[in-house]
Amino acid sequence: MNDKHLAQLLLTALARLNIDNTKTEKLLAFVYLLEKWNKTYNITAIRDLEQMVVLHVIDSASVYRFLSGNSIIDVGTGGGIPGIIFAILNPELKVTLLDSNQKKTRFLRFAQRQLNIENITVVCDRVEKYQPKFAYDVVISRAFTEVGNYLQLAGHLCKQEGRVLAMKGPRIESEENVSKKGFELSQDVDIQVPFLDAKRRLLIFKKI
Repeated sequence: MNDKHLAQLLLTALARLNIDNTKTEKLLAFVYLLEKWNKTYNITAIRDLEQMVVLHVIDSASVYRFLSGNSIIDVGTGGGIPGIIFAILNPELKVTLLDSNQKKTRFLRFAQRQLNIENITVVCDRVEKYQPKFAYDVVISRAFTEVGNYLQLAGHLCKQEGRVLAMKGPRIESEENVSKKGFELSQDVDIQVPFLDAKRRLLIFKKI
């Protein structure tokens, strides 16, 4: 797999998503760092570089247009997906990467230094215990847990007028029960991810 192929893959995907492509080099640099650390620390189950570009970077970029506001927290971020992708795409965003796994947050801090990403804050803590100084415009997670549990654990991180986003596969979950958690489903969007055949959904919740 050569660099030119990966760069072209990413450039084509960003063009289809109407996203500025000037960050391609830094996005790929992040993927190379992730692959290198993954060999020792097992940060992600995906090993192939092209699959990392599609399933991590392009998949994250596909929901970028649904972000609103300026402050975002990525819950259970793991290797920084999707939060670090958003932070690279838009240096004006203030992005918090939250994970309770120390080896993963250690990788994220390393990536922050290596790539000079100034707009992220890395926090090693459990989501239900984390009490930030301010609530966020957007709380997002990719397949962190079942929707109702996610809202119960992470709902306190969201501003009253903010949104909680859940990146999911095609399986229908118990979204009808979210009102018991103080939220309502405002959007259920089918996401088309360039170069990915699998179906994706984005669930957007607001507080009630």
